[in-house]
Amino acid sequence: MSSVTYTEPTDPQPEIPLAGGDVTEGVVRVGDTVRRPVGPNSPLVHALLGHLEEAGFAGAPRFLGIDAAGREVLTFVPGEVAGRPRPAWLADEERLASVGRLIRAYHEAVAGFVPPDGVRADFGFTEPPGMPPAPPYPPELVGHLDYTPDNIVFRDGVAAGLIDFDIARPATRVEELMSAMLYWAPLADPADADPPLRGLDVPRRCRLLADAYGMSGVDRSRLVEVAVLRTRRSWFSMRQIAEERGGGWARMWEEGVGDLIKRREAWLERHGPAIEAALTAP
Repeated sequence: MSSVTYTEPTDPQPEIPLAGGDVTEGVVRVGDTVRRPVGPNSPLVHALLGHLEEAGFAGAPRFLGIDAAGREVLTFVPGEVAGRPRPAWLADEERLASVGRLIRAYHEAVAGFVPPDGVRADFGFTEPPGMPPAPPYPPELVGHLDYTPDNIVFRDGVAAGLIDFDIARPATRVEELMSAMLYWAPLADPADADPPLRGLDVPRRCRLLADAYGMSGVDRSRLVEVAVLRTRRSWFSMRQIAEERGGGWARMWEEGVGDLIKRREAWLERHGPAIEAALTAP
């Protein structure tokens, strides 16, 4: 854990609860800072944010230290996120393309990042027996891997910032783009899609995101394969985390996220060829 102690300003500020994602609780805004609970992956996240600051990447919060309550202190990233109920602009194609460009900028900034000695990705759970194999491609960078509408900050209709790096880990670029398509295309059974994204041309939206990012031909051909393999693994990992960590993870499992994952896998099996065709067409 970082030993940097955050020095509070002399004028005390009220704590304003912030609506977090599905599992992070206790997130508050204090002035121009955000306070979040630390977790097993925090050492990697703090090192990553330090690298992004040094690289001049403006699209991420800055890590300022640990406050007296033992929480990490980050700079507040101003802008607009898609809360719930989801806004209609979630379907906007210009916003979709800007997500691809923001991820590309993040990848360019993170490309040289090497975690410090002794620091590695740690999510605080045990990989369960019977876990399906991961995609057979070596990691290329430390990815964000959680590009939900809650975690992308827009300004003037353009994706400008990333927040919530809690599950950052070594990943491939195609895994990163799959994570974005998962929420923004979306790669999901229509019954489980956010209402503004139902009935849209998913293969077209995958292509728009891939083009905006500048996705390689090789990665385009691997996208569906990686999406299926990662979806299969996510059922096992979500169940295990729910059992070991409880809280929001257990609530999501009880509310049926396992069934949603199974529906996504079946949907990908049916629609994967159309997605691949759209991604790889000249």
